[in-house]
Amino acid sequence: MRIDVLTIFPEMFAPVLGSSILKRAIAKGVAQVSVHDLRDWSRDKHKKVDDRPYGGGPGMVMRPEPFFEAVAGIKRRIANRRLRIKPHVILLAPQGEKLTQGKAEELSKRPWLILLCGHYEGVDERVRSHLADEELSIGDYVLTGGELPAMVLIDSVARLLPGSLGDAASASEESFSGPLLEYPQYTRPPEYRGMKVPEVLRSGNAPKINEWRKLQALRWTLAQRPDLIDGSSD
Repeated sequence: MRIDVLTIFPEMFAPVLGSSILKRAIAKGVAQVSVHDLRDWSRDKHKKVDDRPYGGGPGMVMRPEPFFEAVAGIKRRIANRRLRIKPHVILLAPQGEKLTQGKAEELSKRPWLILLCGHYEGVDERVRSHLADEELSIGDYVLTGGELPAMVLIDSVARLLPGSLGDAASASEESFSGPLLEYPQYTRPPEYRGMKVPEVLRSGNAPKINEWRKLQALRWTLAQRPDLIDGSSD
């Protein structure tokens, strides 16, 4: 999978892309992530990418030209390599559809994503309505910019790509991969400060362990996220 990110703060991405599972996925060629400075496509001599909003109001709005020209430029680079893939362009914005595990799985099947990171008071509406294929949000709150949501999206998608995780079964057993949250996990020591690991997990009885895990997942979901069971979270 190829992922291109357009941002005015490209330096924010290096620590995240250079660590943990993302670092492994990139090193193995499972994911190719390129972060671009949006200012490289600014026609302003000071490399500005924002301006005052029409109609007045506080703050600044990001101009449309750098986004459109950046996406077109990236497309041309890929076309010159004779790679016949079409990008799926995503604008990270608080008004967008909420990112879920299901959406991450859907996006993991696409060969090429271009992520647009807004900032300030947002981006010109023409970017949303004529350039982006969809808008995504990571929650019902406002962040300073789209950089952190873009990192969350990259992480949630890349870890689903074949070869990114050490154990391919890990992703399928996690919370939100099905209708229930993940069951509780334990490791050594078997007892710590009087807190013991459930005996069933140490029994070696696979059917009993699976039964216990399903029951615990159901209990945990009913207590913490009953909306996942009754469908009200959709």
